[in-house]
Amino acid sequence: MSRLSLFNSPLMLGFEQFEQAVDMISKTASDGYPPYNVEKVSENKIRITLAVAGFSPEDMQVQIENNQLVIRGKAKSDDDKEFLHRGIATRQFRRAFVLAEGIEVLNANLDNGLLHVELEQPLQNVSVRSIEIQTSKNEPKATVIEEK
Repeated sequence: MSRLSLFNSPLMLGFEQFEQAVDMISKTASDGYPPYNVEKVSENKIRITLAVAGFSPEDMQVQIENNQLVIRGKAKSDDDKEFLHRGIATRQFRRAFVLAEGIEVLNANLDNGLLHVELEQPLQNVSVRSIEIQTSKNEPKATVIEEK
């Protein structure tokens, strides 16, 4: 059975990368560990907060891989401890967020068991490019109009 995709339309050219991102998101969306929030801090700033109690900065990695923010964690073994009850999960995790073009990761900060990753999206200038329609009597011209 073939997979039906939104990106199979002949009108959607060059969107293979988006299709791969959607596939990756759908595979990892079912895993709820660690829980996280995404909040809009200002017009062009976003904060991702992950609940990572039990992890130290040395136990985690925050990386940019292509157009993805990837956060990994692997806590040190607690084999030397004897738990009567273990309710705080410290299992290995990988959490990935697909970033739009131009989004920059500013910093990552661990505070009271919460990992905060600050992102910034530069304000976009809208550019309009007009393409002159050619006839056999004229040469092609292109003009760029910048709007804010």
